Amino acid sequence: MSGIESPEKPNRDLYAILNLSPEASDEEIRKAYRQWAQVYHPDKYQDLQMKDVATENFQRIRDAYEILSDEHKREIYDIYGMEGLKSGFELGERLNKPEEIKEVLERLRRQKEEEKILANSRPTGLLLANLSLPQYLEGGGIVRGMVMFSELESQLSKRNSMSVGGNLSVTGESGTGSASALLRHQISSVASIEFMASAGLRALLGVQTSRQLSQHSMATSGIAISLRDGSVNLSNAWTRQLSETTVGNIQLVLGVESAISVGWQKKDEKTSASGELKFGTTSLGASAHYTHHFSTNSHGRVAGRIGSTALEFEIGGGRRISEFSTVRLLYTIGIQGISWRFELHRGGQKLIIPVLLSNGFNTLFATSALVVPSSLYFLLKKYVFKPYHRKREQQKLLDKMAKSSIQVREARKEAEKAQTLLETVSNRKKNKQREKGGLVISKAVYGNLKEMGTSGELRDELNAEVVSQVLDVTVPLNFLVTDSGKLKLHAGIKKSGIMGFCDPCPGTLKHLLVEYTFRGNNYQEVVGDMEELLIPKHNQM
Repeated sequence: MSGIESPEKPNRDLYAILNLSPEASDEEIRKAYRQWAQVYHPDKYQDLQMKDVATENFQRIRDAYEILSDEHKREIYDIYGMEGLKSGFELGERLNKPEEIKEVLERLRRQKEEEKILANSRPTGLLLANLSLPQYLEGGGIVRGMVMFSELESQLSKRNSMSVGGNLSVTGESGTGSASALLRHQISSVASIEFMASAGLRALLGVQTSRQLSQHSMATSGIAISLRDGSVNLSNAWTRQLSETTVGNIQLVLGVESAISVGWQKKDEKTSASGELKFGTTSLGASAHYTHHFSTNSHGRVAGRIGSTALEFEIGGGRRISEFSTVRLLYTIGIQGISWRFELHRGGQKLIIPVLLSNGFNTLFATSALVVPSSLYFLLKKYVFKPYHRKREQQKLLDKMAKSSIQVREARKEAEKAQTLLETVSNRKKNKQREKGGLVISKAVYGNLKEMGTSGELRDELNAEVVSQVLDVTVPLNFLVTDSGKLKLHAGIKKSGIMGFCDPCPGTLKHLLVEYTFRGNNYQEVVGDMEELLIPKHNQM
């Protein structure tokens, strides 16, 4: 279990089993338990099949009673539901106030979350294969170069984490490589420090500190020393939350390649955008990108870069092909030439394949390189991808419905078995009420009632379909009628948890329809799944 979460709507299943209000007193809990135990106690039955049904239902009643009759357990259940009781933690001394219990459970939840973090390592990696069509046509190899990078981040303790990584770069017949290690220590809730070392082409040692200056701003300072020439680089960065979705930053670097950059990032549910201006001793430039999410599965992207060393425009898009995988195709045109870039992102792993199509600029070729793959993509999307995805989703839905149908049938059987044991007492109560002109439930159905008429009758042509989504609960409701001729089902509690009930249509809005007689008059009442039912009404008495 990853943690204990307080649900938005407290779990009330145990209250439903005993048909109790969440504010029920200890005496009401004991009385409800005795009422149900008189029916479901296994010792009352000789028939083995009936005894098995009674044993199973009595266990539910006893479990509910043991929790709700224990003030300590009941407090935990009311705050965290069964998850709190199943957490496996011993809370030590008995705590009398809900605030004390909640505080302890929150501390235990954080402990479990920390243990989960410590148990996980997060690997990331990149494989970039740089291809060139012009080089291939000139008789050379199609691969211009390749870059491989891998990093593993691991939580060493609550405050310490470590990352180790390495990269290998090959261009033509030459290659370089490096390895790096970074140790991060969380000094406090607002400050951290990082120590870094790398060996290889860029061998250096460095240290960097970060501190939260206020609720909306952070500062970072660092120093790095090159082990090759002894040069020193100083860096400072300031980040500030400009709005709920926008962040601005300024970075200053002093050293061999001094530079200052100003940037911003904006991200919301549908779009993300960023921009940066950079002025340096060796280069200057500006860059920006905009990404729009058309749906949860697809997005489009536009980006541009301009400066002393770059001038290019990029357009493309991507699509999520599974829960963890996304593919992208991007088209780039600039002073470097015309190229495509294919990307596959899966978890923390990336495969990137830039393909240089042309070193020069030709209007017809540039237009074709953009239009042809775009047209091909939309054709494949319309005639291949969408039909396949639709067919797969339909199959998933059918499989889910079949699985749900099996579960509903099993739950219905259990509910009907539970009703069988209630039937004798239920009929006795009904006859007693009828003799004195009291409350008699003549018919009660629970479930998806949208196809039922105002009289409670199912339309004949829809019987087979609709009957599978409703459950006859006349027996348990007659059982719940008190000796004084009243029936109350409490608000805020799902009726599917009541003994003799089940959920006949998971995921569908449910209602309870009750037809009853009282003092010789016929009445009908319909209430929602979480609404209170109290009959007879005051104006009927």
